[in-house]
Amino acid sequence: MTASAALTFADVRRAAALVRAQLPVTPVQGHPLLDLALGVEVVVKHEHVLPTGSFKVRGGVHLAANLTAAERAHGVVTCSTGNHAQSVAYGAGLAGVPATIVMPSIAPQVKRDAVAALGAEVVVAGDTLGEASAAARALAAESGASFICPTDPRIVLGHATGYLELFEQQPQLAAVYVPIGSGTGAAGACLVRDALAPGCRIVGVQSAAAPAGWRSWRHGRIETAPAHTRASGLATTTGYPLPQQVLAGRLDDFVLVTDDAIDDAARLLATRAHTLAEGAGAAALAGLRADLVAHRAPAGRVAVMCTGANASPEEIARLAAGAAVEAAVAVSAA
Repeated sequence: MTASAALTFADVRRAAALVRAQLPVTPVQGHPLLDLALGVEVVVKHEHVLPTGSFKVRGGVHLAANLTAAERAHGVVTCSTGNHAQSVAYGAGLAGVPATIVMPSIAPQVKRDAVAALGAEVVVAGDTLGEASAAARALAAESGASFICPTDPRIVLGHATGYLELFEQQPQLAAVYVPIGSGTGAAGACLVRDALAPGCRIVGVQSAAAPAGWRSWRHGRIETAPAHTRASGLATTTGYPLPQQVLAGRLDDFVLVTDDAIDDAARLLATRAHTLAEGAGAAALAGLRADLVAHRAPAGRVAVMCTGANASPEEIARLAAGAAVEAAVAVSAA
């Protein structure tokens, strides 16, 4: 399957059969305190409970089931700030093939350690994901291993299986809010929505400090942009052709939020839904809150994807500090 190949709902169905053989269905839950805080009915798709702590493991599992003979013989190389890295390492372990993951210096140490713990070789190169990608491609060419693009069609179809689960679990949704880094999750959401729930809105959410995907979608061409976001899972510096091809004409809206808003959403998930989310995992809720403030959110039940739980120690410290400030304010007000 080439990068420009048309992905279909039938492809997602086939991917789901392979993924479900390895991974459990993740829960979709309502949280009354979260509803109370937001003033709307919201359900959370808890993808962070999967192995590796992220929805992206779905892509690694599907990739593992569809490796070519060359990939099995010579191994794979990819680049990532963390969650895709763990997914490929996990999938390579299932398939028994060697994997090398090139990570930029901005990747949190906890994610580098997690990749190594899964048996992959970790190489740190470059300060951005774009620089790490170039280093990974060069390493693959030199070693004879196969470079796995983070938006490989096999990866996108694996990610789409989470949205197939969501719409099977919650068929009556007004909107689904999806974090966007490379855009694979949102692309999967659109593929499934078109087949199962055409009246549901799919809204992408990205950090304003890393807006390459938003720019690419808005202008209809692949664009680059600096990535200064604290949310490592959103720190992409370019739009990606395959996800953007799927999102064009399908994604209903695309919201940019600040890193502070993402931190606030992560704190809300922790205190109102007893859920620890990393920045990228909380971005969907930040997007919903932004739409509620702007009176853009649709009426009806809304789903947010909590896509990852791999919060760094720095993220956890910010959550704790913010919670302490909120508690002090509440005490003084009382």
